[in-house]
Amino acid sequence: MDKEKYVDESWKDAAIQEKDQLESASPQSSDAKVVLQGNRDKEASTQEAGQPASMEINFLNYITSLGFQAMIFLGEIPNPATNDTDKNIEQAKFLIDTLTMLKDKTKGNLTDQESDLLGSSVYELQLKYVNAVEKEDSSNA
Repeated sequence: MDKEKYVDESWKDAAIQEKDQLESASPQSSDAKVVLQGNRDKEASTQEAGQPASMEINFLNYITSLGFQAMIFLGEIPNPATNDTDKNIEQAKFLIDTLTMLKDKTKGNLTDQESDLLGSSVYELQLKYVNAVEKEDSSNA
């Protein structure tokens, strides 16, 4: 019996939705809007120059960053710095365990959105980790 894998990518929509809510919820003066636009222009120019744009520091971005790193170490996506697939199962396990610890330690202290993102990230990464270990074991046998 073949089961189709379900990949929950709702975190993308959640991140966009949170960004839109933050932008619409904060009334800003015209001076502040000019500064924000200037920052966006600066970010766009640094991206064009090959430099990473600054990211807003929040829990959702932190979880996403750890998940992204775990995906790189699982060999699921190429390393953006080298464009090569770097597989390091032990480092991936460390990041997944870190996310699991955060999930346990922050239980009851997160918004629904944060809790959903963290829970689905841990679940999906654990599945990918098991698949990667099984592939590695079968190729070594």
